[in-house]
Amino acid sequence: MSSKREHEDNASRDAEGEGVLLDPKRQRLNEQVSPDSSPPQPASLLPGFNYGDEDEEDNQRRAPVNGNELQAGQNGVQVEEEEEDDDDEQGLYQGQRSREIEVRRDCPYLDAVNRQVLDFDFEKFCSLSLSNLNVYACLVCGKYYQGRGRKSHAYTHSLEAGHHVYINLQTERVYCLPDGYEISDPSLDDIRHVLNPRFTEEQVEQIDRNKQWSRALDGSDYLPGMVGLNNIKETDFVNVTIQSLMRVTPLRNFFLIPNNYQHCKSPLVHRFGELTRKIWHARNFKGQVSPHEFLQAVMKASKKRFRIGAQSDPVEFMSWMLNTLHADLKTKKNTSIIYECFQGELEVVKETHQNTDGGTEYKGLVTETYRMPFLMLGLDLPPPPLFKDVMEKNIIPQVPLFNILKKFDGETVTEVVRPRIARMRYRVTRLPRYLILHMQRFTKNNFFVEKNPTLVNFPVKNLELRDYIPLPTPNENERLRSKYDLIGNIVHDGKPGEGSYRVFVQRKSEELWYEMQDLHVSETLPQMVALSEAYMQIYEQQQ
Repeated sequence: MSSKREHEDNASRDAEGEGVLLDPKRQRLNEQVSPDSSPPQPASLLPGFNYGDEDEEDNQRRAPVNGNELQAGQNGVQVEEEEEDDDDEQGLYQGQRSREIEVRRDCPYLDAVNRQVLDFDFEKFCSLSLSNLNVYACLVCGKYYQGRGRKSHAYTHSLEAGHHVYINLQTERVYCLPDGYEISDPSLDDIRHVLNPRFTEEQVEQIDRNKQWSRALDGSDYLPGMVGLNNIKETDFVNVTIQSLMRVTPLRNFFLIPNNYQHCKSPLVHRFGELTRKIWHARNFKGQVSPHEFLQAVMKASKKRFRIGAQSDPVEFMSWMLNTLHADLKTKKNTSIIYECFQGELEVVKETHQNTDGGTEYKGLVTETYRMPFLMLGLDLPPPPLFKDVMEKNIIPQVPLFNILKKFDGETVTEVVRPRIARMRYRVTRLPRYLILHMQRFTKNNFFVEKNPTLVNFPVKNLELRDYIPLPTPNENERLRSKYDLIGNIVHDGKPGEGSYRVFVQRKSEELWYEMQDLHVSETLPQMVALSEAYMQIYEQQQ
């Protein structure tokens, strides 16, 4: 007959072999509770949720443990608050309780981590349950699984595939399964940085001075900020818009620091911030970024107006994007980083004919004058010639940018048909820090879409607006800033309604120009930028 003490020791050793730490206080508590006594009430659990099967996850998030933070010698013990119901206790203690998680520096499975297969650009959903709660990435095969409890998908995968190292995609903590202990090793910090890139204020200030190339794990070299974006399916209109906005320094700097928009609950804002940090991160595992999560947020926020698999107009997308980001970020004073960068003001004079009571004769002209804010200016192109020349070739006409900018000189009349026939005159009364121009190349009628192929001649540097449009006189202490430099130029190639988009952008650290079309990034000459069919441009005000 073995003693009761030996029984307890054997049970304790068996439990430790399975990676479960028995709490002596819990054991004493079990002995004291009689079967007839009523069980303690659970701490506000949601009805219909089986917390134990989902995960044995800590609810209180904390910063990831670095190798330097261990205080208990080689192996530490971390106490976690969790919600769980164990099979052993038939749900008797289904509320919150403390469970000790062992923290180790030495893990025999770390050499199995395969950084080549890790890709954190896609949505954080379990590959089996399609849930986004408590999702872990297997650091051996790169797949996403939910939970790490006894019945969870990650736990099952660790037994079936023999893959033992997992990172929680929310808390960035790394665990060994099925043993259940937490791994604290500084060698995993690079994975955390790729999962969630971080920038300090000093790094953000120095980012435009960096001329250094980065090397990805596959051996490819890339320039931070000049990485290609995956075209998931006809999403080049999104890619060129993002690449252009990445050149707007205050906007980019704002989104590189998540604390600036921590209060905002919009998924679109946070996904755009994540994408910005990945594009400018210097320690990526690969030389390109997939905007998959951002596109999912766009589809949801736009109610599928812009979606994967359907070509759209970058001008429409830019307009929707800026207005939506402003609406999500605006303060009580109706200002945001979007308005600070792009908002200007127009004075509009509108002349309409007033009808008589019968509705066919006109009484006279009615003139309205009002001010309106703008985020971008639309420029009208002259119509292309209808007939071929003597050589039976279509001559592609050219027009200087200054000619089509006269629309905003306060004197040129623009005829408008909708919502009613009117004569409009526009004058710029306040210039924005970043000026977005778009050439209205496409006209739609009842039958088809036509594209105007007219080339616009524009300067890449030192666009002086004061010489072509009357500008308001500045205040006494202010200087009129009317000189602009081009930083982004979006181009459309191909037939109307089809074709593709590419963009020319400037890298500030070396003042070099790059042509970007989805994953293809190549250096180009400034002269080549001006030879393209410009569709939308971003100019930066000289300070």
